[in-house]
Amino acid sequence: MIAVRRIAAATMLAALAGISAPSAYAAAPAADDAPFLKAIHQGNLAEIAAGQSARKNATAACVKSVGVTLVRDHRKLDVGVKALAAELHVPLSASPSAAQEKAMTAMQASVGTSAYNTDWLTAEAKSHEDTLALIDGEIAKGGNAEVKAAARGARPVVAKHLELIRACEARVKQS
Repeated sequence: MIAVRRIAAATMLAALAGISAPSAYAAAPAADDAPFLKAIHQGNLAEIAAGQSARKNATAACVKSVGVTLVRDHRKLDVGVKALAAELHVPLSASPSAAQEKAMTAMQASVGTSAYNTDWLTAEAKSHEDTLALIDGEIAKGGNAEVKAAARGARPVVAKHLELIRACEARVKQS
């Protein structure tokens, strides 16, 4: 039963990554893989919350649009992360990290002001840059082939988000 679930998780992650399924018998997570899974999951939760906030509170159309994209894509990415973490017996938090929660709370202070759009975009640019660094570290130094494949699959999605955020920043500055 465990092997069947591992194959299903590996296949799902491979589909997200756009690659062929890795071996169902990949090694257990290396010491540095579990923290990656935990951090990337919390990042997904934070991005989903940030996207929902943008959809609700932004005044710029591009910020709302980027928010919709973040919610959709990070939910999709998190399905794979949760499945892989379950198969590798890595416990995941039910909420973003304390630092992420603090940043989201700080962002709420600008809701209803003209600063919200730029504050949100600045925070999201930083968050996505940090996530790309985390992903690149996993790709370079991760020990589990399935976790590394998931990181490789997530990288273009997160990079595309950063491009969307930067383009939106330029539009908001022009207005």
